[in-house]
Amino acid sequence: MKSYLSNDTEAKLKQTKELPPHIHFIGIGGIGMSALAMILAQKGYSISGSDKKKNLTLEKLEENKVHIFPTQVESNIDEILKVHGTNILVVKSSAIRRDNLELCKAKKYNLKIKHRSEILAFLIEQKKSIIVSGSHGKTTTSTYITTLFSYANKSPTAIIGGIVPLYKSNYSIGNSEFLIAEADESDGSLVKFNPNIGLITNLELEHVDHYLDLEDLIETMKQFARKCECLITNFDCDNLRANIHNSKWFSIQKIINIDFALIPKESNGCEIIAEYYEKEKFIDVIKIPVPGIHNLSNAAAAIAACRVAGILFKDIKKGIKKLKLPSRRFEFKGLWKNRLIVEDYAHHPSEIDAAISIASTIIETKHKLSKILPRRIVTIFQPHRYSRTKKFQKKFAKSLSQSDLVFITPIYSAGEDKIEGINNKSIGHELKKIKPNLEIYTPDNNQNLIKLIKEQTLENDLILIMGAGDINLIIENLFLELINNKLISNDIAA
Repeated sequence: MKSYLSNDTEAKLKQTKELPPHIHFIGIGGIGMSALAMILAQKGYSISGSDKKKNLTLEKLEENKVHIFPTQVESNIDEILKVHGTNILVVKSSAIRRDNLELCKAKKYNLKIKHRSEILAFLIEQKKSIIVSGSHGKTTTSTYITTLFSYANKSPTAIIGGIVPLYKSNYSIGNSEFLIAEADESDGSLVKFNPNIGLITNLELEHVDHYLDLEDLIETMKQFARKCECLITNFDCDNLRANIHNSKWFSIQKIINIDFALIPKESNGCEIIAEYYEKEKFIDVIKIPVPGIHNLSNAAAAIAACRVAGILFKDIKKGIKKLKLPSRRFEFKGLWKNRLIVEDYAHHPSEIDAAISIASTIIETKHKLSKILPRRIVTIFQPHRYSRTKKFQKKFAKSLSQSDLVFITPIYSAGEDKIEGINNKSIGHELKKIKPNLEIYTPDNNQNLIKLIKEQTLENDLILIMGAGDINLIIENLFLELINNKLISNDIAA
């Protein structure tokens, strides 16, 4: 297949103006902000940032001569101005509130301020770009594309919303003309991008703090679609078929009139064997070494993007063997007291369904991931945002009802104000309506959660920890003592 990225495309790359010599990121530790900061630092810009958290990402930035302020106060801006003068750029994300002290001080001094999406757009314009959007699967799909490109010796630059196993990082700085990145639809900023190849994984109502309804989200996606030189979309998604005009289809359900089809034949909860077709022509049987039908769809999308970009299928097939899910995507953490611990970023009902489906397949097929065979699904769910919980709490309850035991933590607010009557107990109440005999716990704090986990779980449980907030840190604290005492094992089958 001829590459869609022809010499004509290369000729169209815009001549972009340089950014100011010093760039300051408010909230630099965020998964998207840190990747941009690191790439710009590697390009020779002077970078600083502020973040209240302490993590490995910040340590890595400091190792690359990025100055980190541990608080977000007005004096940070004054200190930067003393050293660099006023020719600086301040970068914020949608997570930064209007009353942020650094942001207010930057406005007071009339400094240049840009949204993180504008920095990403700057980088996109300098490369042949593959930009991934969609309600679910963006991080996994862009991780797959990055991995396949890398094993095909294409050395891409990548900016990913999660940790790519191949790089053990959320970014890579390549020496080719390709850039792979996610287009975040959560705040509508994706309409600023002009991708050479755009990809939409699926489309359903999400981010209800920003979008009024599904139609509002669809209109934003239509704007993104119009700005893509070539657009690849998922035929299996009703909302995409009905509303988005594309260039290429991919599917895991249909072969006829489909550009790239990956049809599942066998699954054991850890891998999927599928038949691959291009324009209805059978190409090969391939083994996707990751679980879940949704991840097969993500793999089909990634293969489609690589083929449109001109990568030979024989080179793609080499990389498929190396595919791994990004961090916090059905990530096996180890064994704790003969309980299998799995972490997933799921924070939307469809994502919870997908994660529980994988867990169910593992139990049903009796696939031995470790020295134990799981018997029950125990879910620990941290709701993310009050607005999302209010909109979807009945659907959350329906999704969680597929479990054998459920823990629902207090809501991770992500900076939102509380909504009266919306909390973990309101989800539990809806869950009881659906499945009255289900064992459900809604602890008020982390200490009670840890106590309940220790008391109520059993050996041979598969404990599925879900949420996009800080639930991962809570669980790390739970297991810290056990790790130190060598009571937790990483005995997971390859």
